[in-house]
Amino acid sequence: MKILAIETSCDETAAAVAVGFEFGAKIFSNVVSSQIEIHKKYGGVVPEVAAREHVHQILPVIDEAFFQAGIKKEELDAIAVTGGPGLMSSLQTGVETAKSLAYVLNIPLIFVNHIEGHIYANYIDLEKEIELPAVILTVSGGHTMIILMKEHGKFEVIGETRDDAAGEAFDKAAKLLDLGYPGGPAISKKAEEFKIQNSKFKISLPRPMIDSANFDFSFSGLKTAIRYALEDDKNWKDRIPEYAYEFQEAVVEVLVSKTIKVASKYNAQTVMLAGGVSANKRLREKLTEDVNDKLNDVNLIIPELKFTTDNAAMIASAGVFKYKNKDFVDWKNFSADCNHSLA
Repeated sequence: MKILAIETSCDETAAAVAVGFEFGAKIFSNVVSSQIEIHKKYGGVVPEVAAREHVHQILPVIDEAFFQAGIKKEELDAIAVTGGPGLMSSLQTGVETAKSLAYVLNIPLIFVNHIEGHIYANYIDLEKEIELPAVILTVSGGHTMIILMKEHGKFEVIGETRDDAAGEAFDKAAKLLDLGYPGGPAISKKAEEFKIQNSKFKISLPRPMIDSANFDFSFSGLKTAIRYALEDDKNWKDRIPEYAYEFQEAVVEVLVSKTIKVASKYNAQTVMLAGGVSANKRLREKLTEDVNDKLNDVNLIIPELKFTTDNAAMIASAGVFKYKNKDFVDWKNFSADCNHSLA
């Protein structure tokens, strides 16, 4: 089947065309119009600005997706769209566009949860089937959770953040260090400089809840810790790479430690990484090291970098599995839900 997917949950306007195959999805096109440069001057996403930009970009992005895929609208079998969670004003553009197209073309409409989409980024261009149950570390600007998937479309949230998401924590730390927005890539770049410099300075930040009995996260205290450390250090501007390195290490160690514990407890056959922060080089390295060293015969699946940040290919991938199960929604009664829960 051929599926058009639309993603507008935050500040990327994206469309993709995919075809289903035995193990997942083959992507024919994946077009993303990013608003990062627009929102940089505000230090974060401004919902009203994002909504206006989605309206301007949605139709050109969809047209480009069809052009790159080399197919016509009339060849589609279904349309998949992100219905939530996300910014309501952003979601509505994608949802209403998808509903209109589904109506005009008289084809099924598929609802995809945004987090579900990130998970199914791991099912793009697979060469073999992923063994279940799988434990998925999902880390983004708005969400941080560990998810257990025993079968397709069935998710159990085992642990989640009690305050800031990891991506949000990176943004706040980067702001404190005058590194700009978005914070994740900025922190990662500075941390790499520290590794190269091999500085003699050493600071220490806490690893919140790393030894707690549950699998939840908390990053607000880490943000507070780096703020106090900077206030006490008159020369902190000379040590920005070190602070970035230590902050990144603290976040990564907590994320990976909890994931390994969950995978061990639930006898996972596969560990997956998902979400925008899965692009972080150190997180990918550390998770690979610990899965190989601490778990026996467990597969690790990490999506390609181009499928980690918000995109429509991941929505198309999830849509393929829903199409196979005829999991459709009635466009007349379907609307965006900014707080939609995965489980």
